[in-house]
Amino acid sequence: MALLKFRNRDAAPATPANPGIEALLQDYSIEVMPRTAEKVEDFRDLLPAGTRVYIAHIDGTPFDEMLATARRLRDEGFEPMPHFPARSIPDRATLADWVARYRGEAGVKQGLILAGGIPTPRGDFHSSMQLLETGLFDGFERLHVAGHPEGNRDIDPKGGEAEVMAAIKWKQEFADRSDAAFAMATQFAFEAGPVLDWADRLQAAGITMPVHLGIAGPAKLQTLIKFAIACGVGPSLSVLQKRAKDVSKLLLPFEPTEILTALAKAKAEGRGGNIERIHFFPLGGVKTNATWAIENGGAAARPASHT
Repeated sequence: MALLKFRNRDAAPATPANPGIEALLQDYSIEVMPRTAEKVEDFRDLLPAGTRVYIAHIDGTPFDEMLATARRLRDEGFEPMPHFPARSIPDRATLADWVARYRGEAGVKQGLILAGGIPTPRGDFHSSMQLLETGLFDGFERLHVAGHPEGNRDIDPKGGEAEVMAAIKWKQEFADRSDAAFAMATQFAFEAGPVLDWADRLQAAGITMPVHLGIAGPAKLQTLIKFAIACGVGPSLSVLQKRAKDVSKLLLPFEPTEILTALAKAKAEGRGGNIERIHFFPLGGVKTNATWAIENGGAAARPASHT
C-alpha cells in the first residue's frame, strides 16, 4: 500500500523573516528544466497551488521531455509556461507541432517567447519577433518576452541598449494588438539600482508591459558567479565579486534578501511600479528556493494529501 503524505490544512503560515519583501513574493514564478524537475518528487510539497512554472528549453533537450514536464506540472496543479527559443526551432512546421502538442496534451496556455541562447540559428528563426509573427500563438492566454535590465551583448554588441529598446518597443506594439496578456520576464540581477533605472527608462519610453523581474534564488556564491558570467549579467555582478573577496562569506549561501528589500523600499517610495512579479531562477535547487520563499513571506504549499 502506498504511503500517504499528509499536511496540516489548518496550520498557520510561519511569520516571514523579512516582512518588507512579503508583498513582492506573492504570486512569484519559478523556472525548472526537465532534468531538475525529475529531482522533485512532488511539486505540491514545495510550491503554492497554481504557481506559474517556466520550463527552460535548453538547446538539445528532446521535445518529448519538455512535453512530459509540462504535462506533469499541469497534473499536479501548476501553470506550465514552456520556453519557445527561436534559434533552436528549425522551421514553422516544428513550431506548429510543438504548440499543438503542448496545448492538446498538457493544456499549455502560456509561453515565454525568446531568441534563445545559441549564437547560430538551427533553421528559419533567429528572433522572438519572428515567432510571434507566425500567428501560431493566437489563442494563448499569456505570452512573455525577454527583458534585459543590464543590456544584452548579443543584441547590442557595442554596449548600450539602443537595439534592445527598439525590440521592446516592437513587442509593446505587438502586445497592444494581441488578445493575450503580455509581460517581460528578465534576466536575473543582483543589485536593485540598475534594475530600477531600467524600469524608469521603460516608463519614459512608453512601455506599459509589466515586468516580471528575474531573481537568482539562494545558492553558493561560486555557483552564482559562474551562471552570472555565462548569462552575461552586467554591472550588478560586482556585488558578487565584492562578496567573493571576503573569505568568511565565500562558502556561505548567497540569498536575494538584499536586492528584494531594496526593491520593496523603492516601490513603497513610488519607484518601480511596473515591476509586477518576481521570477526565480533556482540556481541552488528548487527545494532550497521554495523553502526560502516560504520563510520570507511567499505563500506556503497548499495543504493536500496525495499518494
